[in-house]
Amino acid sequence: MAAFLQKLFKSRKPTAPVRKTTTQKPQVAVPAEDKRAELREEQLQTLQGAPTQEVAACLAVEGLTADIRLRAAGMLQEAELLHRVQKQAKTRDKGVYQVVRQKLLVIREEQARQELVSETITNLISNASDLAKTDDTKLYSARVDTLLNQWATVEASASPDQLSEFLQSVHRCRERIAEQEAARIEEQRQLEQKLQRDETLALLTQTLDDLRHQPVEELASLASLDALQKTQENRWLEATRDTRIEKAQQQAFETSMMTLRSYIASVRHIGQEKDSLLALSTAAEQEEASPDDRERALALLKEINWPQGFPIPDLLVPARKLAGKPKAKPQVKPNDDLKQQQATADSLKAVLDKLEDALESKQLKESKQHLKTAQQYLKALDHRHSKSFQARIQLLTAQLRELTDWQGFATEPKQIALCEQMEYLAEQPIEPEAKSERIKELQQEWRDLGGSSDRTMWSRFKQASDKAYEPCKTYFKAKSGLKQANLEKRKAICSELEHFVNDADWSTIDWKAVDRILQTARQEWKSAWPIEFRDNRQVQKQFDDLLKKLEAPIDEEHRKNEALKQAIVEQAQALTEHQPLQEAMNKAKALQSDWKEVGITRHREDRKLWQAFRKACDEIFARRDSERSEQQLAAKEADIAAEAVVEEIRNVSSDQDAQTLEHATTALRSLDTAQVSPGIKEQIQKEKQRLNQAVSTQKLKASISEWQALVLARTQGKTPAKITFPEKWTALSESAGTLNDHELVIRAEILAGVPSPAEDQKKRMEIQIQRLAQGMGSAEKADNALQSVEALVASWCIRSADQPADTALASRLNSALDNLITN
Repeated sequence: MAAFLQKLFKSRKPTAPVRKTTTQKPQVAVPAEDKRAELREEQLQTLQGAPTQEVAACLAVEGLTADIRLRAAGMLQEAELLHRVQKQAKTRDKGVYQVVRQKLLVIREEQARQELVSETITNLISNASDLAKTDDTKLYSARVDTLLNQWATVEASASPDQLSEFLQSVHRCRERIAEQEAARIEEQRQLEQKLQRDETLALLTQTLDDLRHQPVEELASLASLDALQKTQENRWLEATRDTRIEKAQQQAFETSMMTLRSYIASVRHIGQEKDSLLALSTAAEQEEASPDDRERALALLKEINWPQGFPIPDLLVPARKLAGKPKAKPQVKPNDDLKQQQATADSLKAVLDKLEDALESKQLKESKQHLKTAQQYLKALDHRHSKSFQARIQLLTAQLRELTDWQGFATEPKQIALCEQMEYLAEQPIEPEAKSERIKELQQEWRDLGGSSDRTMWSRFKQASDKAYEPCKTYFKAKSGLKQANLEKRKAICSELEHFVNDADWSTIDWKAVDRILQTARQEWKSAWPIEFRDNRQVQKQFDDLLKKLEAPIDEEHRKNEALKQAIVEQAQALTEHQPLQEAMNKAKALQSDWKEVGITRHREDRKLWQAFRKACDEIFARRDSERSEQQLAAKEADIAAEAVVEEIRNVSSDQDAQTLEHATTALRSLDTAQVSPGIKEQIQKEKQRLNQAVSTQKLKASISEWQALVLARTQGKTPAKITFPEKWTALSESAGTLNDHELVIRAEILAGVPSPAEDQKKRMEIQIQRLAQGMGSAEKADNALQSVEALVASWCIRSADQPADTALASRLNSALDNLITN
């Protein structure tokens, strides 16, 4: 690579030719333009061949043409090489400088964007972790959805570890959502079951109250009572499934249902023995009852076993008379307040009107509620006031039963469909969890239909449910074993935590390790799932107590470290106005190191403190950037002013008179170069050098012209006494030594680089060899050469009058002096 680069750029800057004193053989020179064209073609081919970044960087700086340099700069991608090229091209090629600068800006913007994305990913992971642990479950699902939407925008930039960590937190969040939903569904089911139980008890109580006020002239409908019994038994069975009920409530149901069954059995026996009761009634009216009739009456009454508290039907009165039973006394309501009775009667009438409207609208639920209210009002009335409402209530009750029977008929096809779905489900090889959920859904639909009074239909649905649930039993049994294993795992976690808490030395402990232990314990506790809720209560309480003991010193350490960081933040905020700025920046850097040394803190508080600290540091370093901007603006203004002066000085030719050159030099010296940019400073320095060189050339020309005149003066016979020489010439003449005019002229030609005549070549060679031996020669500096020539001229001029000068030699000496001016 080094050899290739050397070959590629070897002719970019040709070296100055070295003047040799010896005669060389002539060589055929290759034109410089051909060499440049060949090199340019080679560089273009290199660009077309996809060069490496290093080669492209070299071409961007050393390329022969601006197009080559721009194309090479456009190929650069590495920031380090771009910085290097930018530095080298700043004062040499503005086009390349701008291209590289723009590329660096794009790289910085991309780095800033990646840093922002990385910070966003870190924050989202932290937020997901916090959300998975938080006790605040308000709008929990919506917060999780928002977090997922934010993650979707940066997921492509996340590493596999970050993605795994985020998904684990989201998985825990979803588990919490599922737990909350399951708890909500369970609570709703419990409430629904409680409502069903309350309504069942209320309906049984209402029915028994209705039967206690049943007219003695007729018996209640046996079919309706039988259907009511079956329906409410099924309803109670569904309302008590998989739930615990109060003992008093269960006892109330059993008491009411036992009373209802007893009443139904008595009504059924009356229907079966109706003929025998009518015969006994005839015998009692004719007063021809025999002992056998009395025994028969006693047997029938014992078999019928009419329940106490209910009005005795007319059919049983003759039998009781024959059996010697006392006549039942009518129940009288203890209410003597006529105004209260009248108000209750008015309320009952209004409720019965609402009941009629609800029955006409086929509103079963509202009708039941109105009938219940009406019966409560009826119970509050005495016999005289309630008698006028008996017939209307019986009529409306019958209409309500018809509506109930009609709706039961309407739900029968749906119940059959549920039975078929449950039977189909029992035959399907579905995953146990999903199958169990589907069974619950079908059972809930059955309950929503109000159950069924058809025992055959209910048995079919029950058998299908049991068959469908049979495969789930093994699964849930195994799951129960997993729950037990998880319970043991949680107990082990508690044991290890308790041992750690009891043995920890909080004065020398590694707080970061403690924080990791705490996080690990929580993660392992979460992973020990599922678990039986009841068995977990005591273990959960122990775990929570241990966490409190562990978190107490951690919280104290958090507060201490947060106070340290708060102090650092306050110090940084105080530095935002501190002067001098460099001292403020040094202190800010020291505070950043102090920040890293502080121990553990709470994540949320640490983020707040860090943002405040970072803001203060940004303000400090923003002051530096502001000062830099001001300096750059001042430099720009200085550049503009300096460029105007430099441009004006460039128009001053080097051939101008000495006074003009001196004025131009003074104008350049008046410029304040402390503010200008390096490029402008270099231009000013070049112009100064050019003007200084022009002034020196002017002085040299004047001096040489004076010397030439003095050289010719000797050929004209003028004596040294009549000519005024420079003061130093006497010493210079002595330093030149004793030389004849011929040797003196040859030495001047050698120093001026002028060829000598052919006849003097031998002498010239001897003098050159002599000079080389004395350590002089081609490497002699220009100032020394000029001084040597001046010494030769002084030696020429300061000679005695008896040594006239040869005109030809004087002409050769002046020609050598002319050559000094051109060189």
